[in-house]
Amino acid sequence: MLKALFDTTILVSAFLAPQGLAAQLLDLVRRGALTLYLSDGILIETQETLLQEEHIRERYEYQDQAVYDFIQGLRVIAQLVTDLPALTGVCRDPDDDYVIACALAASVSHLVTRDKDLLTLGTYQNVAMIRPEEFIRIVREQAAKT
Repeated sequence: MLKALFDTTILVSAFLAPQGLAAQLLDLVRRGALTLYLSDGILIETQETLLQEEHIRERYEYQDQAVYDFIQGLRVIAQLVTDLPALTGVCRDPDDDYVIACALAASVSHLVTRDKDLLTLGTYQNVAMIRPEEFIRIVREQAAKT
């Protein structure tokens, strides 16, 4: 079974566009087509982005409680990663090193993201940084084989 880590860009997209591709990926997690790994840090960043980013709040209408419920739902369907390795200087955005450390700690095959700083890495220690469009094709191809 595929093991993946979704970063904040994917989780925010899933919340804001419930019929979109990122939400479809979360539905595949719920149906058991893949295992999702997250960390408290990623969940906190997602929650803060949805609650505090004014440009998002101005464009989309939603209640704070919907954000809290979404984060709680992610905690239910995902495996939480702890004990992250110390990792610095890997990504051109130092804040993204944390996300890579989560992926390494979880031993995932894919880190699904829209973050250009992560995507430019391509692969790091056998973790492929991949867009959701590419990842859903991989998931569907694997499902077709079983």
